[in-house]
Amino acid sequence: LPSACRPHSSISFPKIRPRRRGKLVSLSSLQSHPITSTNTTTTTTTTTTTTTTDTAMATTSSDEVAHDFFPFLKIYKDGRIERVVGVDVFPASLDPKTGVESKDVVISPETGVAARVYVPKSGAGQPQKLPMVVYFHGGGFCVETPFCAKYHHAVNSLVAEANVVAVSVHYRLAPENPIPVAYDDSWAGVKWVVSHSSGTGPDEWLISRADFKRVFFAGDSAGANIAHQLALRAGLEGGLGSGDSSKLVGIALVHPYFWGVELIGDEVNQPEKAVWAEGIWRFATKGTSGSDDPLINPVKDPNLGKLGAERVLVCVAEEDILKDRGWYYKEVLEKSGWRGTAEVVEAIGDGHVFHLANPTCDNALAMLKKISAFINQD
Repeated sequence: LPSACRPHSSISFPKIRPRRRGKLVSLSSLQSHPITSTNTTTTTTTTTTTTTTDTAMATTSSDEVAHDFFPFLKIYKDGRIERVVGVDVFPASLDPKTGVESKDVVISPETGVAARVYVPKSGAGQPQKLPMVVYFHGGGFCVETPFCAKYHHAVNSLVAEANVVAVSVHYRLAPENPIPVAYDDSWAGVKWVVSHSSGTGPDEWLISRADFKRVFFAGDSAGANIAHQLALRAGLEGGLGSGDSSKLVGIALVHPYFWGVELIGDEVNQPEKAVWAEGIWRFATKGTSGSDDPLINPVKDPNLGKLGAERVLVCVAEEDILKDRGWYYKEVLEKSGWRGTAEVVEAIGDGHVFHLANPTCDNALAMLKKISAFINQD
């Protein structure tokens, strides 16, 4: 279990503080809603005569919900999937407030893997080479895209604050594309990014602005899970696959979606939220993987010590049921033989991905500054 609280040196951020403790509370932005299933048994009729009543019954049946993952999506008995969040599209553009410019690119026409690319406002003279951030959005592997307003603004703000180049990867979503598709698509996005490290490639922004010796992965919730897994893949494969022309320096994990069969900390006091957290993984994998799969429970991974990043920042939130997993991850990582440095910061009084719902609150701005400092530290 996570260690008891041991205060670290304080940070001058409003309500964010580093500490070590094991206590947990809330997929708050997911509004903890238990998984609900209705009876999926269907009734057949032998008559060949279609009546008004039959039609009405069929219509009613097709509108019946088989699974309700509030507030993510609904699956109807007829197999239709209705995504409730993350379906809006905010156009790539030049942000007049920050000077950040963005555009959309297709990485793989065959799979539909795509990305939104961001560059900050360039100063006078030759643009300097900047850290390269590959970002993975959250949404339980099931909803959201880099193109929806909340993620566009989140990455746009990170690029402006940290003065980095960023590529926000669009991976295919479950359940239509169950795990491990999200990991494979995201890795394809990483490989596309680093393919520019030799000075050639389809995107001039990356060639001219990105420093591939300073690559970072970042993400929130399920996206933070992806960032960890791809950093581990990089470690196991000896790098990002571009020889000495690229280097993964660090990963920033915001409210990472990790879980496990054995509940820890305050998870035992939040049964509905625990069922929800486990159920999303079961849903994203179509029931083929349990909660101690190293993909969702990295502390069970015998290869954890081979993580291919030098630095790790984990951001957790006090009112988030995933909080203790973030602390525990750091603790086990440090004992795994990994030769890097890890830090956890905790936002007091807020819940899961609070920064997406309220990006201008004190804690959101403080976390943004912390991630920026993490990327730009010498």
